[in-house]
Amino acid sequence: MSTDLAAKASALLALHQPGNPVVLPTVWDAWSARLAEKAGFQGLTVGSHPLADSLGRADGEGMTFDEVLTRVRQITESVALPVSVDIESGYGQNAATLIGGLLAAGAVGLNIEDTVHGEGGRLRSAEEHADLVGRLRQAADAAGVEFVINARTDLFKNKDGDDETRVDRAIERLNLCVDAGARSAYPVGFHDEATYQRLTGGIKAPVNAIANPAEGDLEMFRRAGVGRISFGPIWQMNLAARAEELLARWK
Repeated sequence: MSTDLAAKASALLALHQPGNPVVLPTVWDAWSARLAEKAGFQGLTVGSHPLADSLGRADGEGMTFDEVLTRVRQITESVALPVSVDIESGYGQNAATLIGGLLAAGAVGLNIEDTVHGEGGRLRSAEEHADLVGRLRQAADAAGVEFVINARTDLFKNKDGDDETRVDRAIERLNLCVDAGARSAYPVGFHDEATYQRLTGGIKAPVNAIANPAEGDLEMFRRAGVGRISFGPIWQMNLAARAEELLARWK
């Protein structure tokens, strides 16, 4: 594997600092990636939701893995920044295919969900999700790249189980993934500062938070010990709302 990709992967990993979170704008094409790079950010995420919207597909694996890779390659060829890709639940591919495809497309990180879209949206067990993370880690290590695996859980998004135990269950689930080789953990959802403090205090890796770029409070995330921030589909949604305002003037 190229030394350039190895260097980008190591650089991306080094940016994950609890209390000094790296902001990785979530992009969907070369245009949005170049906007974020020009604004001075140090890395990017590619989100499945905005990417699917840009292709006229549904989120939840309405795209194929090949379609994702084609767009990722367009992005990585347009910017010099390290790029991490949301691969949803893996598009039914094995770990070696996922890692190999992403590296060939120029990506050095991934986000992997525990909701299995191809199987009715079921939630993987904690052990099953950690096992997948472990296989992804093995494939990345075999390629000689410190690939940044961001393990995501949808416990909060899906309102899974009892409210009172959800934070503790998310911590336990994500720590299994960290032990298996994840380098960051993503308890996706909009949480208050106290909840983020519980999560960052319990999870053994930098925590990824989702933020609204129009309304989010970077200082809150710093105080809470978050290590990474991405935008999901919200930056694209904000741009779409502004575009509607502009276009409405010409009706």
